[in-house]
Amino acid sequence: MTPIKLIAAASLIFALTLVVDAVQTRPDAAMAAAARALVAAVGETPARAKLVWAFNDPERFNWHFIPRERKGLPFKDMTEPQRQAAMALLKTGLSASGYSKAETVRSLENVLAAAGGTIVRDPELYFFTVFGTPGTGNWAWRYEGHHLAQNWTIVSGKAIATSPQFFGANPAEVPDGPMKGTRALKGEADLAWALLGSLTDDQKKTAVTSPTAPPDIVTMNSRTAAIQENSGVALSSLNDRQKAMLMGLIEEHAAAQSKELAAARMARVKADAASIRFAWMGATALAPGAGHYYRIQGASFLIEYDNTQNRANHQHIVWRDFKGDFGDDLLAAHYAASPHQR
Repeated sequence: MTPIKLIAAASLIFALTLVVDAVQTRPDAAMAAAARALVAAVGETPARAKLVWAFNDPERFNWHFIPRERKGLPFKDMTEPQRQAAMALLKTGLSASGYSKAETVRSLENVLAAAGGTIVRDPELYFFTVFGTPGTGNWAWRYEGHHLAQNWTIVSGKAIATSPQFFGANPAEVPDGPMKGTRALKGEADLAWALLGSLTDDQKKTAVTSPTAPPDIVTMNSRTAAIQENSGVALSSLNDRQKAMLMGLIEEHAAAQSKELAAARMARVKADAASIRFAWMGATALAPGAGHYYRIQGASFLIEYDNTQNRANHQHIVWRDFKGDFGDDLLAAHYAASPHQR
């Protein structure tokens, strides 16, 4: 290895060491250190223009979960040191279980590629984008590809918004081949079916709002999530066991985020307890091809789960914060306190 490469390698190791130290303190500090390490690993190369964007660029809101062309720096264009730095950044936003889900979702592109079709399927086409200057003022970052859309916004260098958050899986359960039986998003399905099965007939009449499931999540990739119909069974009308099951299901969704961020989410959920409802649509008996959908909604948040496509073997799951997507609520408060910084 040349002296220049040795210096570059040593610099990356030092930067990643700072990330590890930051992880042990605060999630905002961890993210900033990891994002700076990724930017440093890219350096002054053409890839930098793909990775780094202005914080106020409209691209920050251009999110989707379908296979399409995207802005950002994909794994395909990264060197190995850059890939390591990108993964270190991802681990500051996602928990160990969330990271495992994301990587399993990405691996399903190989299953789809083997099945053929006209759409390009490539686990290397997952993109990182940094908006603004990490650790300075307001900044954000995104990790996105087919069936993955993870967005974090850091306001005033500290407060963190974690939505929109999207996970999807096709197939939801791999039917054959080397990955047969793989289920990337098992808990989000199984815990919901268990909760539905625990309901009494009267509770189920309230919870099941339609015999037909919508063909996809209702909010899709909208810039702002609309509050859905206030229907379904209320958390307050459940018995203690059922309440624990519903809260456990919500926590399964929340826990994709790193520990501190998941705890903050659950604190907001508990504050919303009086308004939380669980609504189900579609098939109420688990069977091949039985399309189904559920929604968990509180005053401030919405979780949607849809499994109807490909004979009900294709999951779409999203977490939205009605006022907090892309840090809108945090930014509004920040600009109200510091209008000159808008």
